Amino acid sequence: MTLLALNPLVSPDPGLFIWSTVAFILLFFLLSKFAWKPIVQALDERERSIEDALVKAEMAKEEMAKLTSENELLLKQARIERDEILKQAKELKDQIVSDAKTAAQTEGAKMIEKARTEIENQKIAAMAEVKNQVATLSLQIAEKVLRSQFEDQNKQNELVTDLLKEVKLN
Repeated sequence: MTLLALNPLVSPDPGLFIWSTVAFILLFFLLSKFAWKPIVQALDERERSIEDALVKAEMAKEEMAKLTSENELLLKQARIERDEILKQAKELKDQIVSDAKTAAQTEGAKMIEKARTEIENQKIAAMAEVKNQVATLSLQIAEKVLRSQFEDQNKQNELVTDLLKEVKLN
């Protein structure tokens, strides 16, 4: 006995073959008429959605790259502006310090000049006071000398004659 004779599933049966073929053709026809189009449409739609998603992802990637470069440019510009502002602030600070030094020097020079003027005025006043005192002392001394000279009548007469002689000479 052969192996084919023992197993009924392995032996070819022409009726079974025909009915299987008819069932397959009928199933193929029904699937092609009703199922293949929706399945192919669904696959095409899925393929399109995947392509759209890939295109959108690529666009988003490009947009992100663009935004990143714009952000870097803005950051660079902000740094430049910050440096410019800091430079201007430093220049302004230096100018203010310079102006303050100049004002202080000018004010100091004015104060020194005022002090010199005040010292000069005090010196003039002191000199005038000294002159007044010297004049007063001189007059007192002269008065004492003259009083001692004029105590004697002869000396007075002699002085008057000498003065008259000098007056006539001039």
